Amino acid sequence: MSIHLTGKGPQTIAIHAGESPEKQNQASAPNICMSSTFVVDAPISFSAKNIEADTPMIYTRWGNPTIGQLEAKLAALENAESCVAFGSGMAAASAILLSLLSQGDHVVMSNTNYPGTAEVARDTLPRFGIEATTVDTSVLDDVRAAVQPNTRMIWTETPSNPLLRIADIAGLAELAHQNGAILVVDATFATPVATTPLDLGADLVMHSLTKYIGGHGDALGGSVAGRRELTAPLRGEGLIHYGGIISPFNAWLIMRGMATLPLRMRAHQENALKVAEYLETHPRVVRVLYPGLPTHPQHELARRQMKNFSGMISFVTEQPHADAARMMKELEVIHYAVSLGHHRSLIYLMETRDLIGSSYRLDGDELRKYEDIAGEGLFRLSVGLEDADDLIADLGRVLG
Repeated sequence: MSIHLTGKGPQTIAIHAGESPEKQNQASAPNICMSSTFVVDAPISFSAKNIEADTPMIYTRWGNPTIGQLEAKLAALENAESCVAFGSGMAAASAILLSLLSQGDHVVMSNTNYPGTAEVARDTLPRFGIEATTVDTSVLDDVRAAVQPNTRMIWTETPSNPLLRIADIAGLAELAHQNGAILVVDATFATPVATTPLDLGADLVMHSLTKYIGGHGDALGGSVAGRRELTAPLRGEGLIHYGGIISPFNAWLIMRGMATLPLRMRAHQENALKVAEYLETHPRVVRVLYPGLPTHPQHELARRQMKNFSGMISFVTEQPHADAARMMKELEVIHYAVSLGHHRSLIYLMETRDLIGSSYRLDGDELRKYEDIAGEGLFRLSVGLEDADDLIADLGRVLG
């Protein structure tokens, strides 16, 4: 028995897509297939280049039933033809960049995004003869000016990490396609509950599944969804050759978390809005960035493009380093820790000097623009599922 998902809502899809009762014993919950190899009854090529959609399971680095269930669930949520799961978000990002770009190609990328991706663009791609130009991808004119005849890809992150900029996905898609390029959207902060970039014209959407989609801070994973003609090279090269395979156990954990994703995202948004509104009134808070606030510079675009504003808040205080030192010692409910999207709240100071020196390397007007927003550093707060009043009290006690 398998459910027909056409016309079903996101909560039903999150629970049922990719799953059906186990054939041998009718188990309702999916089993975990931890086998690394599979018995075959006919000759099968041992080259990744010969993998087809109907190739049987042969080796878990090529494919696995549990991982396949996760990929089917993600594809359904993204309205995608195909999805490939990876061992981490960075494995997914690297697979896209190194599988679809070649020597002599050019990519336009957000100048402030996830630091790991930023460092690949600035350090790794040039070693392979791939040029990367970084701009504020929330400004279409800046992206248009950066496009070159050899531009093969535009990469954006929306909302962006850590400034929570909102990029116009439909506008970027039109611009990319006019210039023979593809648009890749890192939608980790948004999740498919908020935004389905493929429906807005994007060619590929990637996630760090470690964050909201897994949702519990206990499993690393990544994914890329889109048309099969674009995801097939990622499976054959980025996954099988580069070895970025996800553990079936982690795939099972993430799939388990996905069942409650729409419910969790509603609660994340509700809590985040209350906390953001509180921070806006605090006398020691200089600036609050949250797409759900009318004061966010791209609030109207966020309203048009997002069905959920997610749980990520960035804010700046008068004395960020002193406040961070107090948070490490005195926070009770919120954990002072990196990462995001977990059921528990996490906060971390994204220090400007560190990010500019190691990841973003901005200068001139771009640096001044960043410092005008972030000052010496901004706090990235991933609002969890605790009671909002308890989170507000925790922050209020530390901020004074």
